[in-house]
Amino acid sequence: MELHDVWFVLIAVLWIGYFFLEGFDFGVGILTKLLARDRPERRVLINTIGPVWDGNEVWLLTAGGATFAAFPEWYATLFSGFYLPLLVILLCLIVRGVAFEYRAKRPEEHWQRNWETAIFWTSLIPAFLWGVAFANIVRGVKIDQHFEYVGTVGDLLNPYALLGGLVTLTLFTFHGAVFTALKTVGDIRARARKLALRVGLVTAVVALVFLLWTQIDHGDGKSLVAMVVAVAALVAALAANQTGREGWSFALSGVTIVAAVAMLFLSLFPDVMPSSLNADWSLTVTNASSSPYTLKIMTWCAVIATPIVLLYQSWTYWVFSKRIGTQHIAPEAGH
Repeated sequence: MELHDVWFVLIAVLWIGYFFLEGFDFGVGILTKLLARDRPERRVLINTIGPVWDGNEVWLLTAGGATFAAFPEWYATLFSGFYLPLLVILLCLIVRGVAFEYRAKRPEEHWQRNWETAIFWTSLIPAFLWGVAFANIVRGVKIDQHFEYVGTVGDLLNPYALLGGLVTLTLFTFHGAVFTALKTVGDIRARARKLALRVGLVTAVVALVFLLWTQIDHGDGKSLVAMVVAVAALVAALAANQTGREGWSFALSGVTIVAAVAMLFLSLFPDVMPSSLNADWSLTVTNASSSPYTLKIMTWCAVIATPIVLLYQSWTYWVFSKRIGTQHIAPEAGH
């Protein structure tokens, strides 16, 4: 296996890790409006992800940086062609981070309510747009012979991509619901399980349609295996949720995300951005990659740094692993 193939796999792993972790993160943000009935319950939801949301975003930064260094042509075409949706995602992530930090800086009802509303929308919008972006990458976009995107924003809003956005939105919401059930106690835990069932059933329908569409148009034997794993894991997650086994339900919903994203990358390889105008103009792992020397240096850096990051993040989740409920929220507390 060549180094550019290795880095395609590593970038896929980074995106899988990001969607696994930020997926429930976004889902919990969405649930602040769908599940929480009052401010104490919204504070419970926010506190479940408070210690980890910023660490989850490290995976996105690393994935972006790795793409820039390993596949500069891919990075340039992607960020120029998808400029507007990626800018919206970036602004949402900025506002979302500010909302987490500032919502408790003042005690006024309207101040905290406005920041909580910001958390909801800045979780929902990226959850949808990431699906739109990746569906377009797999489907192919208008890239000319100079490897430049020549389409419009409207071209990105096609039925396949919109369905992809709906899949990530519902899947992340389901992932967040089972995470909430895993991390909370009392009435909010029971309601999270009920909501997870309803959202999960909707997710199963739209995900099955999207994955079948992907398999028919772009898939092969390997992607078919990933699709079967994704569907089976989602069904098993719903079953585990119904029996009150929140840990298994969360793990299986995570497997669903891992397998579904892996299917997209398997369907994509060896392309990194297919051209819908001419297959010969597609960006591939070969023509979009950096020099072998650059990839070699990056590989050694990854070997040294990755275990440290994984250990630190695992330790963070371990430290903040206890369940919480409204009884743990002091009336005067801001967080």
